[in-house]
This record gives sequence, C-alpha cells and structure tokens, in this order.
Amino acid sequence: MNGTLYIISAPSGAGKTSLIAKLLETLDGAEMAVSHTTRKPREGEIDGKHYHFVSADEFLNGVHNGEFLEHANVFGNHYGTSRKAVDDLLLKGLDVILEIDWQGAQQVRELVPAARTIFILPPSKAELERRLRGRETDSDEVIAKRLAQSCDDMKHYPEFDYIVINDDFDVAVQDLASIFRANRLRLDKQVQRNKKLLDELTCAIKKA
Repeated sequence: MNGTLYIISAPSGAGKTSLIAKLLETLDGAEMAVSHTTRKPREGEIDGKHYHFVSADEFLNGVHNGEFLEHANVFGNHYGTSRKAVDDLLLKGLDVILEIDWQGAQQVRELVPAARTIFILPPSKAELERRLRGRETDSDEVIAKRLAQSCDDMKHYPEFDYIVINDDFDVAVQDLASIFRANRLRLDKQVQRNKKLLDELTCAIKKA
C-alpha cells in the first residue's frame, strides 16, 4: 500500500515546524521529507536530519537534472525536495510530509494531484510578530520583511484542503493528527490495508 503525500505550508512564524515535530512524535507511519537548501545551518540543525545543506552549484545542478519535486528561492536561499526520496518513502507505505511554502505547494499539486494540503495560520498578526521576535535569530530588518510577506502568503489559504489555526499548540497538534487519521480511514485506504479481512467478512472468501 502506498502512503499519502501531505503538504504543510504556513507564513513564517506560524509554528509549523514545531507542530510537525510534535505530530511525528505521536503519529506512527509518517515521515518528513528532508529538503535540500543552500542556506547556512542554524544553531542545533544537523545535516541530513533537518535539511541537506548544499552549495548553490550543487542545488542548481539538481534543478537542471530534474531531481526536485519542487524548488524555490526564499529570502535569497534555495530550497527543494528530492523527487526520488519522496517516491521511495511512499512506496514503503509511509505518509510523507513536505514542509514547503505555497509556491512549492502549487508545483507539487501539478505533479501529484492526490496530495493532501494543509495551511497553518497564526491566531493574529500580533502573535505572529511576537513569535518571530521570540526566535532571536533574525534582525529587525529580516523580521519586517517576513511580516510584510506574511500577508501575501496568507492570501493563498483558499488553495489548500485544510486550515489549522495554531492558537493552542496542543489542540493544533490534535487537529493535524485528525487529518492524517481520517484520511487513513477512507474506503480506498481501508480496502488496501484490510483486503483479506473485508473479503472474509463479506464472504468473498471462505475459511478452509
């Protein structure tokens, strides 16, 4: 049984990275697709776990060779998702999460129409700014740019299947998990997962 591809997007500072990390602690059968990026690692980030940190030349060669499912330039840095890495995980029956922006989501939807898309929103603009400043990793100039960009980013929420508002963190995690669990209960997924049981219950096969 193949897994499902999930796209989770949000404006910078909405908390998607923390939400996804907590989701993966509580939900079996799901993995993050580790993106490639040309930006420098932040403190505590590990190559191959949080991102594959590569040079601009390596990244652009990958784009030229069609190795990315999606790619984008965000605040001067390149980001992209390996097509092969995602396909390998899906074929193992794992649900795969892409943590990408709305532009990347548009690219992936064209290639994988069956992907499920989720947009995470903050409870207010004031809270979004507070969270950005709380990181203590960006200058005032960068924060101002991110806040200005957030309005344009959030205008794209109608393009997504689901919206999760990250007001109460624990509730938002539960909301995310419910999307995954409900999708796994769809008829086609249950038929794939429990075909033998369903055939037995409907007398399609008889016990020896």
